[in-house]
Amino acid sequence: MKVLFGIQGTGNGHISRCRELLKYLLRRADVDVLVSGYHHEVDLGFDVKYKLPGLGFTFGKRGGIDYWNSIKNFSPYKLLSDIYKIPVDKYDLVVSDFEPITAWSAKLRGAPSVSLSHQAAFLSPNIPRPEQTNRIQELIIKWYSPSPAHIGLHFQEYDDFIFTPIIREEIRSADVRNRGHYTVYLPSYDYGFLSGLFRKIDVKWEVFSKHHKGGPYEDSNVTVYPVNNGEFVRSLSECEGILCNAGFETPAETLYLGKKLMVVPMRRQYEQQCNAEALERLGVPVARDMGKGFENKLCDWINSNFVYNANYKNNLPLIVERILDCSPKADALNDYIPEPELNKNGATGAD
Repeated sequence: MKVLFGIQGTGNGHISRCRELLKYLLRRADVDVLVSGYHHEVDLGFDVKYKLPGLGFTFGKRGGIDYWNSIKNFSPYKLLSDIYKIPVDKYDLVVSDFEPITAWSAKLRGAPSVSLSHQAAFLSPNIPRPEQTNRIQELIIKWYSPSPAHIGLHFQEYDDFIFTPIIREEIRSADVRNRGHYTVYLPSYDYGFLSGLFRKIDVKWEVFSKHHKGGPYEDSNVTVYPVNNGEFVRSLSECEGILCNAGFETPAETLYLGKKLMVVPMRRQYEQQCNAEALERLGVPVARDMGKGFENKLCDWINSNFVYNANYKNNLPLIVERILDCSPKADALNDYIPEPELNKNGATGAD
């Protein structure tokens, strides 16, 4: 079976998740990968056939999206041109992880397709949402990368097409311990602002910043790192707790590791507002902004002992089966991947 796999390249979560999924999918199908968007630091680890600018956004430094640079770097003509140029008719199935070029190309040409993403879970009315929903944002999520079939990912199985998070192998096999520091990943904030805030609180902080391009440096009790996958996994697995945006992958990995978690959803980012609502229902503290009162809330969290332990099992074999079932050639597939046994750390035998 020939599969075209489209991956959203804005942020590191989509790349990290798909790297794990491809280890399993490539055992069952011949896969070509398309990545659209360049704002990520994590390497996919597999050959990428198509690298395109896509339709993404640029992280700001004040808690939200840099809309000016996002618009300035966007070319509608290039996006439409890429949609019509991608040869989806050569593939038996198109898979999109919130990637618009592959999804729209398949939709316009009637090619078999399936969406696999955290955003796909938003098609269920059962997922947690704020009291006031944003209909415009809901429509954007629905039509950003449309597909006739959906596989959603969320913190819990809120619907029959929603799976629990894909936890990457580095996290499952990590040597989990507590060295007492707090890990910070708030990519929409300037690291200078964060350092100034954390110097006031007498614990060790390890801040990972998309805006810092040099080597690690220390500022009193704060160490600032550029985003680096190996260092981040080390810091996360050895921390007391993590302070991060209300994205999906990082909070999910934190819950899996049994670490303390506090989230600050990005401003005017509806998906993160919904994630914050879901996490808050699990008992995770949420800071709606980093303004007045934030320092007190942060200290309360540091002094607390609450941890939500999530037992996320390896669901990749089941997800791959669900993906392949979306192809017209599904009945011709006779091979099957048995679910691998997990070792004591929850790691699999996958390569």
